[in-house]
Amino acid sequence: MKQTDIIILGAGLTGLTCAHYLNKKNLDFLLVDKQSRIGGVIRTHKEKGFVYENGPNTGIISHPEVADLFNDLKEYMALEIANEKSDKRYVLKKGKWHALPSGLFSGISTPLFSWKDKFRLLGEPFRPPGKNPDENLADMVRRRMGVSFLNYAVDPFILGIYAGDPAQLVTRYALPKLYNLEQDYGSFIGGSIRIKRPENVSEAKKATRKTFSVKGGLSGLVESLQQSIGASKCLLGVENIVIEQADGGYLLKGTDSNGDPVEIKTKKIVSTVGAYAIRSLFPFFDADHLANAENLHYTRVIEVAVGFNEWKGRPLDAFGALIPHLEKRDILGIMFMSSLFEGRCPENGALVTIFIGGVRRQDLCDLNDAQVRELVERELKDLLVLDDFNPDLFRIMRHSHAIPQYRAESKQRYESIDALQNKYPGLILAGNIRDGIGMADRIKQGKTIAEGL
Repeated sequence: MKQTDIIILGAGLTGLTCAHYLNKKNLDFLLVDKQSRIGGVIRTHKEKGFVYENGPNTGIISHPEVADLFNDLKEYMALEIANEKSDKRYVLKKGKWHALPSGLFSGISTPLFSWKDKFRLLGEPFRPPGKNPDENLADMVRRRMGVSFLNYAVDPFILGIYAGDPAQLVTRYALPKLYNLEQDYGSFIGGSIRIKRPENVSEAKKATRKTFSVKGGLSGLVESLQQSIGASKCLLGVENIVIEQADGGYLLKGTDSNGDPVEIKTKKIVSTVGAYAIRSLFPFFDADHLANAENLHYTRVIEVAVGFNEWKGRPLDAFGALIPHLEKRDILGIMFMSSLFEGRCPENGALVTIFIGGVRRQDLCDLNDAQVRELVERELKDLLVLDDFNPDLFRIMRHSHAIPQYRAESKQRYESIDALQNKYPGLILAGNIRDGIGMADRIKQGKTIAEGL
């Protein structure tokens, strides 16, 4: 039997960040996870001279909290900002790559968008804001910008982030910044120009929007967090976890790697687990709120790391390639990892990461390994102009709960989470069930929670 003031469930990025800041406040806590290693889905592999990720490949410094965390951890690791090539993103249209526009001239000249929608865009600042708070992203973009912008800008962007369908994602939950531009300023363009200057300008400037990783891979981030927290604060490999109410607080029950019982009494619990684990962890939740809180769809995705000691394909001079659903290809997109960060492959070689599946192509996630390899070979030969396909590294990684989809049921989920937290004092339900799916979102949420405890 152990006793602590706070238990954090889940040693992924949210839980680790929360633990880091609780440790800075000298609070009494334990970080508990069923896995024997920290990091959740974040894991870096080093093999045959290649460095590849299993899980997220990059993050964006979209919140000041990201810069703050890296500053805290600088004695343990080195932040790595992506090469300038990362500013360019290719989009496929009718079998040809086109750079996504980055300014006025490229926006006018690009063949990605129709002339009708280019002219229509001039009226975007004058269109009234939408009145449906649960409008999906596809409807919002069609209404404000036009079909070609939806098909060749927003759709591939959403495939790259959510592996999702813009027609299913509710904008105010999936892309709250975009939703707020329209609601606060009346338009996307007008809002981008008139957006309010933050009170703390120096703090806001930390959010550089740069693409980041860590020298040697993202495992360095979670390992550095564990170092800053201290191994004694991390209780790993605890299986069969169940939370009970006890003495005005909570009791965690589980078993260790030897099958021996583990019991921990606490006053507060921060859960960062996925929606699919809530029911087994909290059996005392009432049926209605539980059903809503766990109602979050996670799409399956296959991630494939492909490495070449000598690259003979087209130049990999960008962040990667996005593939609109309209193009009817069998992959979601390609990231050019060796072009983004140093030391990811042998000299003169290349490392790319391919994503397969997503919301609209779940059938592809049922392919066996041989079929996945055949699919990847076919697509890469065509898209990256390869005469032969003899990679020196080929690793398939399957994710059954890859990316949560913030769809129409999100409103009820958020309301039920609030109701459960109000009903059970000391309970916080966090993680990717709310507040965003990106690494920056997880860091911000973890720090915010710690500051409130």
